[in-house]
Amino acid sequence: MNFSQFLLILKARAKIIIWTFLIIVGTTISISLVLPKNYTATTSLVVNYKGVDPLSGMVMQAQLMPGYMATQVDIITSHAVAVKVVQNLGLTNSPVIKQQFEEASEGSLNIEDWLADLLLKKLDVKPSRESSILEISYTGSDPQFSAAIANAFADAYQEASLRLKVEPSQKAAGYLLTQAKIYREKLEQAQIRLSQYQQENGLTSIAENLDVENAKLNQLANQLIMVQAQALDSSSRQKNANANGDASPDVAASPVIQNLKVALAQATSKLAEAGNRLGTNHPQYQAAQAEVDKLKSQLDIEVSRIGSSVGGSARIYSQNEALLKAALAAQKQKVLDLNRSRDQLIVLQRDVETAQTAYNNVTQRLNQTSIEGKANESDISILNVAIPPDKHSSPKLLLNTILSIFLGGMLGIAFALLSEMMNRKVRSTEDIIELVELPLLAMIESNTSKTKKSGLLPRFAKGY
Repeated sequence: MNFSQFLLILKARAKIIIWTFLIIVGTTISISLVLPKNYTATTSLVVNYKGVDPLSGMVMQAQLMPGYMATQVDIITSHAVAVKVVQNLGLTNSPVIKQQFEEASEGSLNIEDWLADLLLKKLDVKPSRESSILEISYTGSDPQFSAAIANAFADAYQEASLRLKVEPSQKAAGYLLTQAKIYREKLEQAQIRLSQYQQENGLTSIAENLDVENAKLNQLANQLIMVQAQALDSSSRQKNANANGDASPDVAASPVIQNLKVALAQATSKLAEAGNRLGTNHPQYQAAQAEVDKLKSQLDIEVSRIGSSVGGSARIYSQNEALLKAALAAQKQKVLDLNRSRDQLIVLQRDVETAQTAYNNVTQRLNQTSIEGKANESDISILNVAIPPDKHSSPKLLLNTILSIFLGGMLGIAFALLSEMMNRKVRSTEDIIELVELPLLAMIESNTSKTKKSGLLPRFAKGY
């Protein structure tokens, strides 16, 4: 079938097309005029998305905004919000609504649930793609009622949003209050352990105590070095005194020894002089000899005494050295004990600081969450309040008419083609060629009327 054949079919079946078109358009216009008019009221809301977790205080990522808006749409269209709208408007008190409910539900449902389901069927919520605006639309037969329902849904949504915001904060506040008590007990226990340890070890200021003990340790070490030097010197002098006798420096430096040596030298000189003048048996010689022996004995006694004195000093220095070594060892042990006490004290102080920090953090979050739990302002703000519309939103006569024109034309053409397929006619030379499957040699123009020509062609096609 070419385009000319298609046009011939449309021309021949024009009545079917026209009648189909008129029926579709007329029916659509009639129905649009007969249907009750519905009015759509819309209220706009601004959602202030903060995204703060009430327990941890962490800010949620901005990428979650689309999901957040979808959640808000689900909240608005929830059954709980619709029931709240019914309760706020007192729709269950209307006798007409009660009668309609009894006729429709037969007592199987709650009237609030039934009304909530009816309201949700005519509710439409649209979030903005590039902003935090929500539009709540309600369609009804009464413009005043539609505006009231739209505004009621906005108010109920604000209440639900505030409740959903406050309840987690209140629950989190209860949890944080319990944690605050636990952390406060931990802090008190850590402080008690620190105080007990300081009292048991007598630690007021561990740094000052450690400085004092280190100073004592250094002083003892210096004294020990001095005493060791003195003891070594005394021991050397003792050995020298014992070994060299009066040649020892300590012995030679003694005034008594020096006087005795002088006296001995004089007595020896007298003894030599007496020996030259007198005999050994002479009383003067014997007296001089006795004086020399006496002086020698005194000199030996004095040398022995000085050696003993030097040895006593050496022993005293050795004893002092031993005492200082013991004191130094004890002081070292005391300093080590103080270091260990300081390390343990630092550990206990860190435990107190850690417990204090944890308690402060929990207390801070508790205060913030408690404030949020007592908040009475929602993050939802009404941008535009719904007002009763002046024009109805449905049925849309112009749009329905345009669609019926398009649909009527398409159905008219479809019915025409279907009718042609059920009763095929020969309407052109192309139809004859397709029918006889022979080439066309010539075409004779006829002056007969259109009615006769249109009647000959089908008979010719049947007779052939």
